[in-house]
Amino acid sequence: MLLRLLRAYLRPYARPIALVVLLQLVQTLATLYLPTLNADIIDNGVVRGDTGYIVRVGGVMVAITLVQIVCAIGAVYFGARTAMALGRDLRGDLFDQVQSFSAREVGRFGAPSLITRTTNDVQQIQMLTVMSFTMMVTAPIMCVGGIAMALHQNVRLSSLLLVIVPVLGVIVSLIVRRMRPLYRSVQENIDTVNRVLREQITGVRVIRAFVRDRYERERFAGANTDLMDVSMRAGRLMSMMFPAVMLVVNASSVAVVWFGGHLIAGGDMQIGALTAFLSYLMQILMAVMMATFMFVMVPRAEVCAERIQEVLGTESSVVPPAEPVTPGERRGELELSGVEFRYPGAEEPVLRDVSFRAGPGRTTAVIGSTGSGKSTLLGLVPRLFDVTGGSVRVDGVDVTELDPAAMAETIGLVPQKPYLFSGTVASNLRYGRPEATDEELWHALEIAQARDFVEEMEGGLEAPIAQGGSNVSGGQRQRLAIARALVRRPLIYLFDDSFSALDYATDARLRAALAAETGDATVVIVAQRVSTIRDADLIVVLDEGRVVGTGTHTELMRANETYREIVLSQLTEQEAA
Repeated sequence: MLLRLLRAYLRPYARPIALVVLLQLVQTLATLYLPTLNADIIDNGVVRGDTGYIVRVGGVMVAITLVQIVCAIGAVYFGARTAMALGRDLRGDLFDQVQSFSAREVGRFGAPSLITRTTNDVQQIQMLTVMSFTMMVTAPIMCVGGIAMALHQNVRLSSLLLVIVPVLGVIVSLIVRRMRPLYRSVQENIDTVNRVLREQITGVRVIRAFVRDRYERERFAGANTDLMDVSMRAGRLMSMMFPAVMLVVNASSVAVVWFGGHLIAGGDMQIGALTAFLSYLMQILMAVMMATFMFVMVPRAEVCAERIQEVLGTESSVVPPAEPVTPGERRGELELSGVEFRYPGAEEPVLRDVSFRAGPGRTTAVIGSTGSGKSTLLGLVPRLFDVTGGSVRVDGVDVTELDPAAMAETIGLVPQKPYLFSGTVASNLRYGRPEATDEELWHALEIAQARDFVEEMEGGLEAPIAQGGSNVSGGQRQRLAIARALVRRPLIYLFDDSFSALDYATDARLRAALAAETGDATVVIVAQRVSTIRDADLIVVLDEGRVVGTGTHTELMRANETYREIVLSQLTEQEAA
C-alpha cells in the first residue's frame, strides 16, 4: 500500500527525483573514493617521505570533498522540496475527498480520525520520503560500493563481511516485524486522544454544568496513558536496534584489526590498505545503519498509508451526476414522491413513502415528534444524503441529476445546528455570495432581527466571530445563519428548526419579516414549536418516518389526532383554536 501510494504521488516529480538520485550517486562515489586516496597517501607518501605526493593527492581529496559537499546540499534541497510537495498533494486530495463525503461517510470515519489522517498520517509519510531521499538512496550505493572497494583492498579480509552483513539483517528484520502492529496501535490511540480532546473542548460548558471535571480528566488521562504505553513499547524495541547494530559494528572493527594485523605482519597487506579497509567497513555498516533507521520508520508509514488510502478509496454515497441537468425555468418548485431513506445495515427505514409538494409563494411546514425523521427529510433536498427509494425533484429535475451549481443557486439551507466560521460577521454573511454589498448585508440582518446586536458589536460588520460562533449566543448564532441564507437569495429556503433558540417575540417578528422578504420563494420549515408553523399554507405531520397527515392548522386540528396531540402538548384548547 505504501509503495503504491508513493508511486502514484511521486510520478509528477520524476525529474527532481532523478536529479536527487544523480547527486546522491556522485556524492557517494566521492565518499567511497576518499579512503583509497588516503591509503595512497599513507603507503606512497608518508611511508616513503614523499611530501610532494602527499600535497598532490591531498589537493585531489579536498576537491573531491568539495564536490561531495555540493552534491549533498543539492540532494537534500531537492529531496526536501519533493517530499514537501508530496505532503501538500496528499493533504489536498484528502481534503477534497472528505469534502465530497456525505454525512454518512463523515460519521463512519469520525472527525477526529479524519483530522489525524490529514495531518499526522501525512506527516509520517512525508518524513519517510525525506529520509528516503537523504538516506535510502545513499545506503544501497554505499553498501555495494563499499563491498567492491573492500574487495579491491583485500579479498581474504573481505570474507568477514559474509558473516557481519547477514547478522545485521537478521537482527533488524526480527525487530521490525514486531514494530508494525505497535505503530498501528499508536495511530489509533492518537485518534482516540483527538476524539476525547475534541469532545471535551466542544462540551466544556456541559462538563462544568454537571461538575464532571474529574471524570473527564480521568478519561483523558486514560486515553493519554494508553498512547504513552504503546509508544513506550515501540520505543523500547527501537532502542534495542541501535545498540545491537553498534555491537556488531564494534565487534566487526575488532575482528578486522585482529586479522588485518596478522596479514600486515605476514607481508600480505599494507598499513594504508588496512586503514582504507576499516573506512570501507564503517561505510558499509553505516549504510546498513541508515537502512535500519529507515526500516524503523517504514512500519509506521505503512500503517499511515493504509489509513490514508482507506479515505481516498472510499466512494461517497452522494455521487455528482455524470451529465448534470439544468432546469429550463427556475421557479423553486420542490416535490417529494414516495421518498424512503434507510441507513446502511438498518432494519427499518428512517423515512418511508413520504410525498408532498412545495411551491413558490407558499410556506410548507414539517412537524412531528422527536426522531420522526424531520431533519433527515430536509437533508435529502440539498443532498446531504441521497434517498434510498423514491425521488426528490427541484423544478421537475431529480436532485441526483441536478447540476450542483444550479442546486447551490436554488437552495438555501439553515441547519438545525448553525455553524459560523472564524472571521468576521461580514465574511460569514458573504459565505454563499461573496459579491454582496454592505447594504445587502444590513438588510439581511434587519430581516433576521440581528441588526441591533451586530451594531452594538465593536466593528459592526467587521466584528470578529470565533470558530463555530462561540463568542455569540445560540439565538444570535441562529439569526446570523438565517441572515446568511437571506443574503444568498435562493428560490427555496429550508429552515431546519432554525427558530428554536429565539424567544417568542423575536420569533414572531422574524417570521413576519421573512414572510414579506420570501413572498415569491418556496419556504420549507421544520419546527418543534406549533406557534412557528401554525400559519403555514401546508403542514406535513410525520410520525415514525411516515406522513400521517397534511393540511392547514385548522384542518389538522379537526381531523388528525397526531397533530392535535402535538398542539395540545404546547397550547391550551383555546390557544390552539
